[in-house]
Amino acid sequence: MEVLLVDSTQQEMVTRQFGSRAAEYVTSAVHSQGKDLKRMADIASEISPKNALDLGCGGGHAAYAIAPNCEAVTAYDLSQEMLEAVRGEALRRGLANIETRRGAAEELPFRESAFDLIVCRLTAHHWSDFRAGIREARRVLKTGSRGVFIDVISPGVPVLDTALQTVEILRDPSHVRDYSASEWAEALNSARFAIHRVTFDRLRMEFASWIARMQTPPVLSDAILALQRTFCDKVRTHFEIAEDGSFTIDVAMIEVVAL
Repeated sequence: MEVLLVDSTQQEMVTRQFGSRAAEYVTSAVHSQGKDLKRMADIASEISPKNALDLGCGGGHAAYAIAPNCEAVTAYDLSQEMLEAVRGEALRRGLANIETRRGAAEELPFRESAFDLIVCRLTAHHWSDFRAGIREARRVLKTGSRGVFIDVISPGVPVLDTALQTVEILRDPSHVRDYSASEWAEALNSARFAIHRVTFDRLRMEFASWIARMQTPPVLSDAILALQRTFCDKVRTHFEIAEDGSFTIDVAMIEVVAL
């Protein structure tokens, strides 16, 4: 029997980091826009789910995108403050079918096969146990139903991976890991998900707003800028690092079917 170990310290750090910044994530241009939101809305329109789950909802933008074509959407997150912000924004948008529920991705408080659509956007890199979160997502998704996982991904090349993870954790100590496409594929396949389609994109991060959104202390934001200036040409070219610290990251949208 496998024992699930959830790191409560990591959960507390995530809650502390994001609770006071809930409003910023609701209004964030990076999080509130994107072709991935349109794609999720299209999937919901195709299948008209009865019960959908926005796993690690953050500012709730995935929930807002799919809600018009779902009977009910559960926005699920570790931060109560984030959920309160989502509840308020859903009310403002007239989306009465969105409810909120608090908890960790690694221990979902839902019965097996409770949902017929799961969306998970820009959150898995904060989970204390990535593979446990993926397994839990499969447990609560009906066989034959669809899921969409979207996250920043590591390029997979060691020097690029090291640079990415370093600047991520300097900016946000609740960061755990941006996983590579191969790590995602292994975790999803092991949890009995079949990968239907993978779409890669590049996302530009404007340094000042990226830092402000997480209220990164000046000593750490200065450290990121200093580190960027020392990166080798391969790193600077891949991430398209500008003089002001702005850079580009890789994002994957992975569409799956529950086996």
